[in-house]
Amino acid sequence: MNKQMLLDDIQEKLTLTLQAATEAAMRAYNTATDDENVAENQYDTLALEASYLAHGQAQRVEECKADIVAYQKLQASLPQSFDSVLLGHIVTLVDEEDNTRLVFLGPTAGGVVLTLEGKPVTIVTPTSPFGDALIGREIGEEVDVHIGNSVTWYEVLAIH
Repeated sequence: MNKQMLLDDIQEKLTLTLQAATEAAMRAYNTATDDENVAENQYDTLALEASYLAHGQAQRVEECKADIVAYQKLQASLPQSFDSVLLGHIVTLVDEEDNTRLVFLGPTAGGVVLTLEGKPVTIVTPTSPFGDALIGREIGEEVDVHIGNSVTWYEVLAIH
């Protein structure tokens, strides 16, 4: 499996997300500071609401930047051992009905689905129930993932 291609795709997706968040933050800031949005009376809250939105969008931009930095750090220190599942591994799993699934254990961006060599790869983070269940598992081990009231069973087929 070409992990470098996957990491490049993740970085590209994160960069696009950062660009979109930056544009949204600028629009929100411009709306919040527009002279036409000055309150006309005590019940006119458009400017206040716009400033809250601008603040939230600015926070989102910072989160996007942190995601990019986290993947840059991961790329600089990818695990060299494939004995057990660690941050930075692609893991091939099989469920009880013999369906295979690829997951990438990443530092952020959980839930993002990318395609690698024609197969979908889902990013999971160590802080998610799925990622937490995977950490430290070895090939051949069973993984039980508890999400809400349901439990899904997987077997680790390969670690890349």
